[in-house]
Amino acid sequence: MFRVTGTLSAVSSPAVVAASYSAVLRLSVTSTLAIVSPPNPRWFSTFSRSFLGGRISSLRPPRVPSPCPIRLSGFSALKMRASFSSSGSSPGREILVQHLLVNGDDTELFAELQKKILDGEDMNDLAAEYSICPSKKDSGILGWVKLGQMVPEFEEAAFKAELNQVVRCRTQFGLHLLQVLSEREPVKDIQVEELHSKMQDPVFMDEAQLIDVREPDEIAIASLPGFKVFPLRQFGTWAPDITSKLNPEKDVFVMCKVGGRSMQVANWLQSQGFKSVYNVAGGIQAYSLKVDPSIPTY
Repeated sequence: MFRVTGTLSAVSSPAVVAASYSAVLRLSVTSTLAIVSPPNPRWFSTFSRSFLGGRISSLRPPRVPSPCPIRLSGFSALKMRASFSSSGSSPGREILVQHLLVNGDDTELFAELQKKILDGEDMNDLAAEYSICPSKKDSGILGWVKLGQMVPEFEEAAFKAELNQVVRCRTQFGLHLLQVLSEREPVKDIQVEELHSKMQDPVFMDEAQLIDVREPDEIAIASLPGFKVFPLRQFGTWAPDITSKLNPEKDVFVMCKVGGRSMQVANWLQSQGFKSVYNVAGGIQAYSLKVDPSIPTY
């Protein structure tokens, strides 16, 4: 069962908010749809900006020995459905990060925690018990992040890590054990001409999941065949059991009037683990202007 933990904003994609003590992430915008299915991450609180000013060049902590990375045979707590492809940092790529932070001079505890992970203990439990980051309340889950949102040392370690591989790094905030739980590419736009071409194929119409997030009064004016209606204003009625209505493994195409509302829903669907989500660029208005003038505009 899904749980609604937030509301919709005009921002087009979820974003991570920084925690003050670790301040691993740079300041970003407020999240859009924070609808999560346990144990998905929740976005944590905004703290002071003083920890977000970039590098602290004067701080030169002692070097932490860095032997080979810690590999886990399995990670049981958080299995995301997002598409996995750990082959580099393409533009816009986002990663789901979990970490554990200890004080920079507490190297004995740090070594002990590494050993616990090697011995098979769950990082969720260790982060909740030992981490000094406020994200400990979420088992160390920082949420989805992309390049440019984190301090450089943490970012370099995170974006080079393989999935479910625990690696270490030091930042100005302390010593970190971190792992990347999942990764995803940004929502893709599809032009109305391409969508129209695809819609001429009966196989596409049978397989694709086409959804229109406009309101019923808008649908009454103009609509396209094959699109199921999920009105955005009725989000609370259809969002909790979306995976019973749509298959996360199949392509989803989201449309609204001009593309804004559909992008919000597309981003949210992706955050729920839908692997391949497309936003219809320009919406039904662009479809009318570029493909089929018989469709009314309003």
